[in-house]
Amino acid sequence: MEIAFWDKRAETIDRPTLRQEQLRRLQGTVERALQTPFYKSKLKSAGIASAYDIKSLPDITRLPFTTKNDLRDAYPCKHLAVPMEQVVRIHMSSGTTGIPTVIYHTQDDINNWTDLVARSVVCTGCGPSDVFQNMMTYGLFTGGLGLHYGAEKAGMAVIPASSGNTKRQLWLMKEFGTSVVHATPSYMLHIYSELVKEGIPISDLKLAKAFLGAEPYSENTRKKIEGLFKIDAYNSYGLSEMNGPGVAFECVCKCGMHVWEDSYIVEVIDPDTLEPRRDGEEGEIVFTTLKRTATPLLRYRTRDLSKIIDGPCACGRTHRRMDRIKARTDDMLIINGVNVFPSHIEEALMQMPEMGTNYQIVVDKNESLDRVTIKTEVYSNLFKDDMRELEALKKRMRENIKSRVLINPVIELHEPGMLPVYEGKAKRVFDNRPPL
Repeated sequence: MEIAFWDKRAETIDRPTLRQEQLRRLQGTVERALQTPFYKSKLKSAGIASAYDIKSLPDITRLPFTTKNDLRDAYPCKHLAVPMEQVVRIHMSSGTTGIPTVIYHTQDDINNWTDLVARSVVCTGCGPSDVFQNMMTYGLFTGGLGLHYGAEKAGMAVIPASSGNTKRQLWLMKEFGTSVVHATPSYMLHIYSELVKEGIPISDLKLAKAFLGAEPYSENTRKKIEGLFKIDAYNSYGLSEMNGPGVAFECVCKCGMHVWEDSYIVEVIDPDTLEPRRDGEEGEIVFTTLKRTATPLLRYRTRDLSKIIDGPCACGRTHRRMDRIKARTDDMLIINGVNVFPSHIEEALMQMPEMGTNYQIVVDKNESLDRVTIKTEVYSNLFKDDMRELEALKKRMRENIKSRVLINPVIELHEPGMLPVYEGKAKRVFDNRPPL
């Protein structure tokens, strides 16, 4: 097995030196955080008045946690540590209240992020001989641009295909000899189904690798994708609050995702008691940025559940490895790689004057892809009108929802009283997908 490196010194740095670098960079992160209105008061309450109050890495436990709600409270720029003139890019993700979480980037931040992604793709054996087809959504979502820039820096020829339009994806793969793709695992399975329908043999493709991410999936799903396409599939991990893709990535050994610890401090905590968990014990993953200048984040609670894998990796990298994500601790749904909050769907529905008082969100599988069905009551007089009016209403509801949460649901209209009524807390979401 050939082991390739993007930056061998950084990737194989000895642990004592790495920890010294982490402490120095942590102090720099705290110093930058103290420049923001958001963190200045939080750090003062924690007894931190200067970066040098952090004298060792274990002192990180003195720092306050940061949550997604905290970032909403800081909207739009109370957590910005540099003048706006230094910001070159803004990414954001939605939240349950409709207030987005905003992450600002300087040019140095973009360069460092790009370097981490280049490091990530090279550790899977990719390089200038590869054609990379990025099937993730571009725009405010970080999955598209993040992998795009890093793959280019690693010398790969990039096809910015974005998501959807499967027939065109297949055409691009055949015409340009795509060797590597970035997609959700569910979309990869859908692509295989389309290959079968179109009568395209796998041998017509030059596909060799897939980067999988953006939604939880089992090891059996990975193995199924590898078997169907006869490729190597690699787990990856990222979140917009930590830049996006490139936080952790599998190497060719495929025994856990290397967390790039020269850019992030990773902790695992008990999500209920907030006490630290030891390596090998499952808990909530917490990250602190070490090199980001515009938006430093301290001890960000991801709500993702995983564990740190004990022991060294055969590839020689010294950065610790994280296991695949098992679940989340909040109520967010992941639909074909897109984060969806039920409250956003409710907001879109309640904007419709025809909407009644009850609805359900039903999630199931249509072959390998997730399918969302919105069952909603509407006023009974609508059922007396032309059926074309009902179809037009369905279309407007679907477009309103899609504009907010980037999914295209099936809409079912029901007369009042046809959906179950709950005396206590209403049950709105029915996730019928099989467990991982």
